[in-house]
Amino acid sequence: MIHGMTMIERVWRQCNQSREADTIVVATDHASIFDAVERFGGRAIMTSPACRSGTDRVAEAAQLLNLSNENVIINVQGDEPLLDPHVIDALALEMESHPDVSVATPISPVHRPEELSNPNVVFAVKDRNNNALYFSRHPIPFYRELGNGLVLDWPREHRYYKHIGVYAYRAETLKQFVTLGESALERAERLEQLRLLEAGIPIRCVEVQYDSIAVDTAEDLSRVEHKIIERS
Repeated sequence: MIHGMTMIERVWRQCNQSREADTIVVATDHASIFDAVERFGGRAIMTSPACRSGTDRVAEAAQLLNLSNENVIINVQGDEPLLDPHVIDALALEMESHPDVSVATPISPVHRPEELSNPNVVFAVKDRNNNALYFSRHPIPFYRELGNGLVLDWPREHRYYKHIGVYAYRAETLKQFVTLGESALERAERLEQLRLLEAGIPIRCVEVQYDSIAVDTAEDLSRVEHKIIERS
């Protein structure tokens, strides 16, 4: 519960405000979550508890829903109760306007230097075509002139981007993801998007102005509740 409402309902409500999403489905392997979604009027689908990652779960849901290869699927994790629906719209529009893009994900400029020392923040670097070069839980690039001792000063010298854990896939690429199996970089960083980069599948980065708060810790939960109370 977050300020009187379940987290999954808050995430669903944010997604429901998207102008570009046609259908919203909650994929879960927990009966309690399935029941909670149905109680607030959402649509849920049961998936296998054997799914190793959120992407594996979304791929199974897409198969159960009989989606065609041309469908675009946007994967929003259930721990983003403050997700801006414009993030979903930005990804959908990127996929619609660039048929050659098979995967897209949002990134946002880092504004708080303390985020550079937070292992729950994932950083991204991209090329001139806005395709991802790499993602890491360590701030990248390493700013050699300042060194490790002055990490909080790095954003003054270079623009850093953090990754927001939302993905847009073409259904065909999502099927391919599942067949690839866990990669070495994915295992090292515990970042499933690295599986695609290791396989040579480009990931388009879409810059958005959004300061995400995923609920990974009790401190995150407190921050989210404070934000919701402020907005109320």
